[in-house]
Amino acid sequence: MKLKQNLYNQCQTQLDERLEVIKAKIADIQNALQSETKSTAGDKHETGRAMLQLEREKAGLQLAELQKQQELLHKINPEQEHQVVALGSIVKTSVANYFISVSGGELKCNNELFYAISPATPIGQLLVSKQVGDRIKFRAQQFRITEVF
Repeated sequence: MKLKQNLYNQCQTQLDERLEVIKAKIADIQNALQSETKSTAGDKHETGRAMLQLEREKAGLQLAELQKQQELLHKINPEQEHQVVALGSIVKTSVANYFISVSGGELKCNNELFYAISPATPIGQLLVSKQVGDRIKFRAQQFRITEVF
């Protein structure tokens, strides 16, 4: 299934790029903390250090979230076909196309637009366990599932 493999690879690339950005941010914060340590003591020094600690915590949480998303993505077998919407399904509807994987926004493949969404998102929750022909109502918009694979 070339389409699913392509979408999977795009999601993986997005996660890898975001991971590199977060790792670089953490490294920058570490370097800044080390240079703050060499700085003179005082209120300004303590405030700067506290701000850097908060930034490091925030970056650490982002890193943990990205690692969870990578684990979720690695549970997908791009070769697997689906009859019922589940993690790893490609879902075509009368309104939009979805790749049930990780939240990755818009993906393009073969001149078609797909939305990479997590099964935990509101639309993902509505789609999971559905099959071709089922109707879904999401935010005053009604649509029908036309394909699942």
